[in-house]
Amino acid sequence: MADKTSITTIYVALANEGTSVWRPVQAVPIGDNVFRIAPMEVPNGEEWEFAPGSTVRCERRSLSSGPALVAIELARSAI
Repeated sequence: MADKTSITTIYVALANEGTSVWRPVQAVPIGDNVFRIAPMEVPNGEEWEFAPGSTVRCERRSLSSGPALVAIELARSAI
């Protein structure tokens, strides 16, 4: 079981950008590759694929900055 007190950085895709753009966000691990995005305000002008507070499944992908955990789909809450 994941340590629910730890914070991890995951990446969420920005919609309507014309190219792949990723926003690093804070998230709490709640299961195997499942994270809950921390509550926060979305910066003006950004549209996130997954809203703050969403529970998402992540996978490792290679971004321009290196390997990262990327939110790929909504997941059922593990808690």
